[in-house]
Amino acid sequence: MKIKTKTEQFRVEENAVVDLDLWPTAVDPVYKSKHDYREMLDDHVSRLADLQQLLYSSNSHAVLLIFQAMDAAGKDGAIKHVMSGVNPQGCQVFSFKHPSPTELEHDFLWRTTRNLPERGKIGIFNRSYYEEVLIVRVHPEILLREGLSKVGPNNEAIWSERYRSITDLERHLSANGTRIVKFFLHLSKEEQRKRFIARIDEPQKNWKFSLADIEERRYWDSYMHAYAACLGATSTAESPWYVVPADDKKNARLIISEIILQTLESLEMSYPVTTDERRQELLAIRKQLAAQES
Repeated sequence: MKIKTKTEQFRVEENAVVDLDLWPTAVDPVYKSKHDYREMLDDHVSRLADLQQLLYSSNSHAVLLIFQAMDAAGKDGAIKHVMSGVNPQGCQVFSFKHPSPTELEHDFLWRTTRNLPERGKIGIFNRSYYEEVLIVRVHPEILLREGLSKVGPNNEAIWSERYRSITDLERHLSANGTRIVKFFLHLSKEEQRKRFIARIDEPQKNWKFSLADIEERRYWDSYMHAYAACLGATSTAESPWYVVPADDKKNARLIISEIILQTLESLEMSYPVTTDERRQELLAIRKQLAAQES
């Protein structure tokens, strides 16, 4: 059950100049009702499960899904609901928060690169190496803890250098069979405010909220600038960014799942072909098993 909305409208073109004020945080729902949403999502989840099995058995590609967003945009919920039917053996989820002392002893791509998915699997990064051109750009003093030589918090050249490092890595991965799709869940500041209040008012959601969330909200405009620069510099034909309107969680999940389905369907995959020799071997085994019937 494909959604009627064209997903291309959410894709950031290569070398685009991005102004996030011009990208919507809400669009007309692709579903008609809660029941309709449930049916559509169940259909998407079922199709994803089938395609993931094909991906695993063909063993010719890997898929990396990257999720970035402001706090409360719905990354965790999107991953949970969209990937709920995928075999855990064929899917790996990694969340990246503050780097550890060991991770700080390496280049900024090291901690994520070692968790890339192998062929046949879907890897999901809940936050990623993009934090190094987002939160670090908003708080450049973090650079001082990264042990870099000749780099200070006012060195603007580092961001273009990091964009180049990221796009070089992604082109390398793409050339070697890893398809990368990146999602920025675009949440409005007002919707974030409402969700923060809900996290305070509903006891079962209190654990999701911290004072640090309010502190980071003060830097909203700086984050929007950092995201806009990042999206324009690192969206490529091989590894595109999608700016997904996130004010409606259900809508966002359906758009994300449709994009993932389209990505998997675009891969040249097929189940391994059984040779005549192998077929004869299987028939001989079957004959033995049939003879053992009690």
